[in-house]
Amino acid sequence: MASSLKIPPSLSAYFRAVGDEEQEKATKELHEALKILEEQGLGDKIFFGGDTIGLVDIALGALSYWFECVEEAVGKKVIEPGTLPRLHAWAQNFKQAPVIKENLPDHGRLLDYQKHRREKFVLAKSTAQ
Repeated sequence: MASSLKIPPSLSAYFRAVGDEEQEKATKELHEALKILEEQGLGDKIFFGGDTIGLVDIALGALSYWFECVEEAVGKKVIEPGTLPRLHAWAQNFKQAPVIKENLPDHGRLLDYQKHRREKFVLAKSTAQ
Protein backbone atom coordinates (compact mmCIF):
# COMPACT_ATOMS: atom_id res chain seq x y z
CA MET A 1 0.00 0.00 0.00
CA ALA A 2 1.39 3.42 -0.93
CA SER A 3 2.13 5.84 1.86
CA SER A 4 0.06 9.03 2.04
CA LEU A 5 2.78 10.89 3.95
CA LYS A 6 3.53 14.17 2.21
CA ILE A 7 6.72 16.18 2.35
CA PRO A 8 6.13 18.79 5.09
CA PRO A 9 5.75 22.35 3.89
CA SER A 10 8.56 24.66 4.74
CA LEU A 11 8.55 27.21 7.47
CA SER A 12 9.61 29.60 4.74
CA ALA A 13 6.23 29.28 2.99
CA TYR A 14 4.50 30.17 6.26
CA PHE A 15 6.81 33.13 6.84
CA ARG A 16 6.53 34.46 3.28
CA ALA A 17 2.78 34.03 2.82
CA VAL A 18 0.97 37.29 2.03
CA GLY A 19 -2.77 37.86 2.01
CA ASP A 20 -5.43 36.17 4.07
CA GLU A 21 -6.00 33.20 1.78
CA GLU A 22 -2.31 32.43 1.29
CA GLN A 23 -1.58 32.86 5.01
CA GLU A 24 -4.45 30.59 6.03
CA LYS A 25 -3.30 27.89 3.60
CA ALA A 26 0.35 28.07 4.70
CA THR A 27 -0.65 28.11 8.39
CA LYS A 28 -2.91 25.09 7.95
CA GLU A 29 -0.23 23.13 6.07
CA LEU A 30 2.41 23.95 8.68
CA HIS A 31 0.02 22.97 11.47
CA GLU A 32 -0.62 19.61 9.80
CA ALA A 33 3.12 18.92 9.51
CA LEU A 34 3.72 19.93 13.14
CA LYS A 35 0.82 17.71 14.22
CA ILE A 36 2.64 14.72 12.70
CA LEU A 37 5.81 15.74 14.57
CA GLU A 38 3.83 16.04 17.79
CA GLU A 39 2.07 12.70 17.44
CA GLN A 40 4.79 10.52 15.97
CA GLY A 41 7.93 12.16 17.33
CA LEU A 42 6.98 13.48 20.72
CA GLY A 43 4.14 11.23 21.78
CA ASP A 44 3.59 11.43 25.54
CA LYS A 45 7.21 12.26 26.40
CA ILE A 46 8.41 15.52 27.96
CA PHE A 47 11.27 15.78 25.46
CA PHE A 48 11.77 13.94 22.20
CA GLY A 49 14.33 11.67 23.88
CA GLY A 50 12.25 11.08 27.01
CA ASP A 51 12.81 12.84 30.33
CA THR A 52 15.93 14.76 29.34
CA ILE A 53 16.95 17.02 26.48
CA GLY A 54 18.57 15.10 23.64
CA LEU A 55 19.90 15.70 20.16
CA VAL A 56 16.45 15.94 18.54
CA ASP A 57 15.38 18.53 21.11
CA ILE A 58 18.46 20.60 20.35
CA ALA A 59 17.86 20.29 16.60
CA LEU A 60 14.23 21.39 16.95
CA GLY A 61 14.93 23.93 19.68
CA ALA A 62 14.31 26.85 17.34
CA LEU A 63 10.62 25.96 17.42
CA SER A 64 10.56 26.81 21.10
CA TYR A 65 11.84 30.38 20.95
CA TRP A 66 12.75 31.63 17.48
CA PHE A 67 9.45 30.41 16.06
CA GLU A 68 7.48 32.40 18.65
CA CYS A 69 8.94 35.57 17.15
CA VAL A 70 8.14 34.33 13.64
CA GLU A 71 4.53 33.74 14.71
CA GLU A 72 4.35 37.27 16.13
CA ALA A 73 5.83 38.75 12.96
CA VAL A 74 3.42 36.81 10.73
CA GLY A 75 0.44 37.39 13.00
CA LYS A 76 -0.74 33.77 12.87
CA LYS A 77 -0.15 31.42 15.79
CA VAL A 78 0.54 27.77 15.06
CA ILE A 79 1.95 26.22 18.23
CA GLU A 80 -0.77 26.81 20.82
CA PRO A 81 -1.97 24.78 23.82
CA GLY A 82 -5.39 24.22 22.23
CA THR A 83 -4.14 22.96 18.87
CA LEU A 84 -0.75 21.36 19.52
CA PRO A 85 -0.79 20.81 23.29
CA ARG A 86 2.15 18.42 23.58
CA LEU A 87 4.38 20.39 21.22
CA HIS A 88 3.47 23.59 23.07
CA ALA A 89 4.30 21.94 26.43
CA TRP A 90 7.57 20.64 24.99
CA ALA A 91 8.51 24.16 23.83
CA GLN A 92 7.80 25.59 27.27
CA ASN A 93 9.76 22.82 29.01
CA PHE A 94 12.66 23.22 26.60
CA LYS A 95 12.90 26.99 27.13
CA GLN A 96 12.83 26.58 30.90
CA ALA A 97 15.75 24.14 31.05
CA PRO A 98 18.53 26.12 32.76
CA VAL A 99 21.16 25.56 30.06
CA ILE A 100 18.73 26.71 27.37
CA LYS A 101 17.20 29.59 29.32
CA GLU A 102 20.63 31.05 30.08
CA ASN A 103 21.54 31.14 26.38
CA LEU A 104 18.39 32.44 24.71
CA PRO A 105 18.78 35.61 22.66
CA ASP A 106 16.98 38.81 23.64
CA HIS A 107 13.30 38.40 22.70
CA GLY A 108 12.80 42.03 21.68
CA ARG A 109 15.79 42.08 19.36
CA LEU A 110 14.84 38.77 17.79
CA LEU A 111 11.26 39.94 17.29
CA ASP A 112 12.43 43.20 15.70
CA TYR A 113 14.67 41.22 13.34
CA GLN A 114 11.85 38.86 12.32
CA LYS A 115 9.42 41.74 11.80
CA HIS A 116 11.96 43.52 9.60
CA ARG A 117 12.55 40.36 7.53
CA ARG A 118 8.80 39.82 7.19
CA GLU A 119 8.25 43.41 6.02
CA LYS A 120 10.90 42.93 3.33
CA PHE A 121 9.18 39.78 2.03
CA VAL A 122 5.75 41.41 2.02
CA LEU A 123 7.08 44.51 0.25
CA ALA A 124 8.97 42.49 -2.34
CA LYS A 125 5.95 40.34 -3.06
CA SER A 126 3.59 43.31 -3.34
CA THR A 127 5.89 45.19 -5.75
CA ALA A 128 6.35 42.07 -7.89
CA GLN A 129 2.62 41.77 -8.54
